[in-house]
Amino acid sequence: MSQKSSRREFLQQSSALAAAYWVSSSSQGWTQEKSANEEIRFACIGVEGKGRSDRDDAGRHGHIVALCDIDEERLEKAAARFPQAKTFVDYRKMLDEIGGQIDAVTVSTPDHSHAPAAIRAMKMGKHCFCQKPLTYTVAEARMMRELAAEKKLCTQMGNQGTSSGGLREAVEVIRRGDIGEVKEIHIWTNRPIWAQGGGRPEDKPVCPPHIHWDLFLGPAKERPYNPAYLPFAWRGWLDFGTGALGDMACHTMNMSVKALELFNPISIEAFPDPAWEGEARNESYPKRSMIKFEFGPRGKFGPCTLNWYDGGNRPDEALLLGETMGASGSLVIGEKGRIFSPKDYHEEYVILPKDNFKDLKKPEYIVSPGHFTEFANAIKQNKPELAASNFSYAGRLTETVLLGNVAMRAGKKVMWDGEKMKITNDEASNQYITREYRAGFEL
Repeated sequence: MSQKSSRREFLQQSSALAAAYWVSSSSQGWTQEKSANEEIRFACIGVEGKGRSDRDDAGRHGHIVALCDIDEERLEKAAARFPQAKTFVDYRKMLDEIGGQIDAVTVSTPDHSHAPAAIRAMKMGKHCFCQKPLTYTVAEARMMRELAAEKKLCTQMGNQGTSSGGLREAVEVIRRGDIGEVKEIHIWTNRPIWAQGGGRPEDKPVCPPHIHWDLFLGPAKERPYNPAYLPFAWRGWLDFGTGALGDMACHTMNMSVKALELFNPISIEAFPDPAWEGEARNESYPKRSMIKFEFGPRGKFGPCTLNWYDGGNRPDEALLLGETMGASGSLVIGEKGRIFSPKDYHEEYVILPKDNFKDLKKPEYIVSPGHFTEFANAIKQNKPELAASNFSYAGRLTETVLLGNVAMRAGKKVMWDGEKMKITNDEASNQYITREYRAGFEL
C-alpha cells in the first residue's frame, strides 16, 4: 500500500471515529483533543488578500505546515499568526522540499498562477482548494477537472455562494419547473473596480526588496515591475487576471449555471467598449463589455441565452417587474415566472411576479456545513462529492465563464465544440483557449 493511500485511509478512519465519538458523547460535546496525525496538513499558497480567509479556514480545519507568498511582508504577517508553519516564497521549492508533509493545498494567488501551482500539487496527490476563477484559461480548467478525477482528489473552488441556502433553494425551484422553461438569463456586476482598458505603464520603478517579482510573474512573459499590477490591480491585465468576468462570474452566474447545466455554449459573442483598441487590446481588458452566450439543448433543458454585463452596462430594468436592480445581480426568466437575486452569492432571491408565487411551497435542499468545511469533510471521508463546487463542477463552470474572455479577445462571434475543446469557425482564435508558459512554470 502506498504512503498516500495509507494517509488517506488514516484520515478517513479518524473522521469515522470522530463522528462516532461525537454521537456517543453529544450531550457533552467533543472534549478530547485530536492528535496532530489526525489533522489535515495544509500548505497555503498566497496568504493575504483572499488568501487570508482561505489560510484561516485551513487553520480552523487542520494544521498549517507551510505558508507561501511572493511578498515577504505579507508572508511575515501570516507567519506571526501561524508560527509553526514553514515559510517559502516559491511554491515549487515548498512542494519539492516538504511535499511529503502536506495533505492539501489552498491556492489563492493571482489568476495566472492558479493552474501552475494547483496542478503541480495535484500531480503529487495533494487535495486542492483553489480560488475562483479556477484557472486562467479554458484548457487549464479542463486539465484540472480531469486530473482531479484521475487522482481521485478532493477539491473545492472558492465560490462560496455554492454553499449558501439561497442559491441551493433557487436551484431547486428552477429544476422542478416552478418558473417554467428558461430561455433568457441576465447577469450584471459592478466590476471592474480597478483600472483597466489602457496600455502598459511606461515608468519602470525599482521593485521593493520584499517582493519577488520573478515569482509573481510565474508563467507570464517577462516585463518590468510596476505597482500598477499588484497587490490588487492585476485583475485588469491580460497577462495576470481574467477581468471583471473572471473575477465575478463564477459567483453571479453560479446559480443559473448549476440549475440549468449551462456548460459548453454553442456560441459566444462579446461587445466590448469601442474605445478598447490599439495597444490596450494586447495589455488589459476593456472598461466595459457585454457578452452573449448561446446554449443548445441539454438533456431536459431547451436552448437558452445568457447575457453578461459589466463596467456599468445593465439589462433593461423593466425586466425586473418593479424590483430594484442594484449594483450586481442575476435574473433568470422562465415561461411562468422569474427568479431575481440582488446578491453576488445568491443568498437572497425573489420569484416574480410575487403575487403568482406567494403560496409556493419551498423545495428541500441539502444544507451545507460551510464551504470550506465541505472540502475538509470530503478529505476526511475520502468522498470528493461532498464538496459541492469540486472541480468536476467548478471546472465546467470556469470553462463557460472564460469562454467569454476568449470571444472578447477573438473580436468576433465564436462557435464552440466543447467535446473537442475547439473553436470551429476561426482557427486563429483557438490560441486564446490556452497559452504559453515561461520556462520553469509549465504545467
